[in-house]
Amino acid sequence: MRTVAIFLTLGGAAQAFTSRPVHPRSPRTPEPLGRRSTASLDAPPALKTAPLQPEDEWIEKLDLEAFGAEVKVLGRELEAGQGEADLAHLRKMRIWSALCGAVGVSTMALPLNPVTVMCLSLWTYSRWTMIAHHSCHGGYNRLGEGAGRFRSQTFALGGATARARDWLDWMLPEAWNLEHNTLHHYRLGEDKDPDLVERNLEFVRQWKGPVALKYAYVAAMAGIWKWAYYAPNTYKQLKLAERKDKGPPEGVDPDAALTLLGALCKPKLRGGLFSPLEFLTRCLVPVFLLRFVLLPAPLLLLPAAVGPATCFQHAIVHLVLADVLTNLHGFLTIVTNHAGKDLYRFASPCPPGSPTFLLRQVVSSANYKTGGDANDFMHGWLNYQVEHHAWPNLSMLSYQKGQPRLKAICEKYGVPYVQESVWVRLKKTVDIMVGNTSMRRYPEVEGTARANPV
Repeated sequence: MRTVAIFLTLGGAAQAFTSRPVHPRSPRTPEPLGRRSTASLDAPPALKTAPLQPEDEWIEKLDLEAFGAEVKVLGRELEAGQGEADLAHLRKMRIWSALCGAVGVSTMALPLNPVTVMCLSLWTYSRWTMIAHHSCHGGYNRLGEGAGRFRSQTFALGGATARARDWLDWMLPEAWNLEHNTLHHYRLGEDKDPDLVERNLEFVRQWKGPVALKYAYVAAMAGIWKWAYYAPNTYKQLKLAERKDKGPPEGVDPDAALTLLGALCKPKLRGGLFSPLEFLTRCLVPVFLLRFVLLPAPLLLLPAAVGPATCFQHAIVHLVLADVLTNLHGFLTIVTNHAGKDLYRFASPCPPGSPTFLLRQVVSSANYKTGGDANDFMHGWLNYQVEHHAWPNLSMLSYQKGQPRLKAICEKYGVPYVQESVWVRLKKTVDIMVGNTSMRRYPEVEGTARANPV
């Protein structure tokens, strides 16, 4: 734990990184500067015709409204086509997840072995990235009673019992629903996006110390980020939302990431939003007790000849290593979705559902290799990030169906569609984190986006 504390202390409060969302308010924005609307901008002619960088020239050639219309139509078609096949697919993924859990739990008393660690890790990972993720977004809401509890209104909500049954993880489900489903999805790539890696890691990017220590910090955070960053920061956003009529407490930056160190030891960063005891008892302690105490506890009842204490110790080691592996797996497939020198960052908001909004979801997201349930399971269905951000409330099966068609629409209109190996995306993300590269800034004219229609 001393090593963890050292890395959490580096740079002060380290910045690493619903149900139906309430869309953030967005100001009315100008028409795109392109072949159909150049004259509509109140900007000097010289600025209107200023040349774009080669990688941005596609913007002025884009028929944005036609692009947005086709993406919307495809999304509605996929939504209308959902049915029993989507529920059957969800059941299949739940079975796969449960099998991983069964293998891991039934073998965790054995001496250390990688199969147990991997199965326990995949059990936790799949319950979050596939089952919880798509259920909390409402991916199965329109499928009636057949969806059972896997709907955004009920999944993992309603207290400790529902949380333990549906999705037991370090983040409080209500807090994650708000931070991820609303703030991240509807502010993607903006300064107010709570998961904007480039901004959250600015203190690492600007630090003048040895570059090797920068990489060491990123590696350490990758192994602990869910409880060291994600749990406290999502809880902070929940508490801010609960007092939205009052605004943030004095001295609290609502956009700054809050880590475990800040949540427990830095009252100024909490600003009275919650106490350390409240955070621990609502977020972390239930997970710790259920996963690391109650789950392996029956092993202590084994006959003395079997060695109950040793079996319990083996189980704890497996569970701790599985948690680290899940953090690493999640970092690899989640944090890398929206970071890289080939993805765009935006200076201003835009109206949800507008052509600009749909464009942003594409050009500020990255896919990995797609296709096949086994491949997609190992990626946690996060390899469909472009499609998921364009249509966040669809099922897993719908993304498989829609991915090649959305990619074809992007090719038709010349819109960049990024799809690469997850390992390539990891390299590009780490380059952003340590300051080797920067996000691509969306072109602007006098502070307003060049292609930013209502």
